[in-house]
Amino acid sequence: MKYSRLTTEQFAELHQEFINFLSAQSIDKAEWDKLKAEQPHIAEQELDVFSDLIWEGVLTRAEFLEHFSKNHIFLFRCGETQMHSIVLKAMNPEIDFLTREGLQWLSDNMFTDNVEMKIGNKDFSADRNQDIFGLIQQGAFLSDGQLYKQIDTIVNS
Repeated sequence: MKYSRLTTEQFAELHQEFINFLSAQSIDKAEWDKLKAEQPHIAEQELDVFSDLIWEGVLTRAEFLEHFSKNHIFLFRCGETQMHSIVLKAMNPEIDFLTREGLQWLSDNMFTDNVEMKIGNKDFSADRNQDIFGLIQQGAFLSDGQLYKQIDTIVNS
């Protein structure tokens, strides 16, 4: 397995897609139930293959990621060969970006000495999707990139 198995909730959301996946392999409901009962290891493999297919599609389309921690916000734009980053750090250790108040403080202090901003680029390894998946495993989530774009526009104008 290249990525990780989807959660029960994710499988529930993708129920129809999973049915189509099984159908493409000529596996109907009765055969799937029989497979789960008589050859659970094969059923597990099917779940893993489907999970990897879903992850591969999501990661291939991924363009923006965000990761928030108490004092840092990591914003990423994923190109084809490089990841561009904007890292924001609250210079006051009491500020908590995981709260509404912390985000309001950031809005009020964004371009002051109270916030350190670092901008960088990093080439992807041989496997772009695996690099993005690694960030997701560390707590990043896919986003629409609105915050990244706002900051990038101001910084580059």
